[in-house]
Amino acid sequence: MLLRILSYHQVMPSYIDMISVFGSQLEARELRFSGFREQTILSSPDPGTMIPDLGRSGKQFQLCYHLKTVDCTSSPTTKPQDKTWSIRPATFLHQFDVVYGTTLWIVTKGEVEDIKESIQNVTGVKGRPTDRAFGTSAECFVSSLTIHLLYCHWSTKSWVAYLEWLEYRVDTATDLVVIGPRTFDGANLVRREYTPKDLQITQFLEDKVNETMVVMESNMEVLMQLGSYYEGLANNDEFPLRQTCANAIRAFSTQVNDMVYDFKVQIRGAKLLVRKTSDRKTLILQHLQSQATDKMENLTLSMHREAIAVRIITVVTLLYLPATFVSTFFSTDVIKYQNGDPDGTFSRPALYRWLQVTLPLTALTLAVGYLAFKTEDIKRQFRQLPNALPDQLPLFSGRSKTG
Repeated sequence: MLLRILSYHQVMPSYIDMISVFGSQLEARELRFSGFREQTILSSPDPGTMIPDLGRSGKQFQLCYHLKTVDCTSSPTTKPQDKTWSIRPATFLHQFDVVYGTTLWIVTKGEVEDIKESIQNVTGVKGRPTDRAFGTSAECFVSSLTIHLLYCHWSTKSWVAYLEWLEYRVDTATDLVVIGPRTFDGANLVRREYTPKDLQITQFLEDKVNETMVVMESNMEVLMQLGSYYEGLANNDEFPLRQTCANAIRAFSTQVNDMVYDFKVQIRGAKLLVRKTSDRKTLILQHLQSQATDKMENLTLSMHREAIAVRIITVVTLLYLPATFVSTFFSTDVIKYQNGDPDGTFSRPALYRWLQVTLPLTALTLAVGYLAFKTEDIKRQFRQLPNALPDQLPLFSGRSKTG
């Protein structure tokens, strides 16, 4: 059905390319798409396109362009931080016969009620007489310029509010990174601890601002091309309405240039917001690194305290070690103090037995300790082995086939 409609109205092929971006999508991928196409035939038209009964002289021009706007999809009572916005594209096709004034408009957009209502208000009984006059080809041409301006104004709607909302989100998420305290106030913690989630939120907002800037730049370029086309049409000697509609074209170009200037101002503000967001993201990253450094310092201090405690225990143990050894040795049967004998009784067999048990156990303890040390050293080498393997690989690998 669509192909029949487009074939009947002899729509330019570029329109098919522009409406191909519409459809069900999980994510908006078409935001970088934009364009302006024109097809002008003012002399020597194809005889097949000359159908007077349908108001077609064959001398016509067609314009096809793609614009976007942004709308807040939340209710007015929603909190600012919870609001959601949607960037909505639209493709417009305009066809005008310069002899009969026959005009064709095709608008491709989701939820076209807002544009439909605006067109009805402009061309209805409440509109200006010049905007709803279709008696001559010149009047039809002037009315078509009004519709172009309506679409252009639609593309400029709500971008200022959207940028203000983005700046509010950036300030809410990152104000403390600039003005927040970074020290402890006595026993109370007064500084904010940042997490990687803060970095993700800031990056998300920066991407949204960059996306907004790209869309506004594409809209601005389309408006500039639209204004330039009609200015060139006014200087084209083959355009029969160039003198009759010269004032209307100049007024149209002036209004389009005003909207282009507004876009330039908004783009400058968006660039400033991108720079601001990027700087604050860098500050958050520095705070994360500072927090990691603080934790390492606390861990080092804790380990230092533990090392001091272990050192104290070691010194105390060394102080008591000789006395412990002497007490243990004299508690054996090697030397006995009995019956009031001050010199004691020495037993050589007991000394031999003590040495026979003590020396092997000491050697066994040292051997087990050495074995445990070597086992851990081998495990450590195996853990480091995967990290060392890539350095030993050749720079180029793969099969080669010749012949």
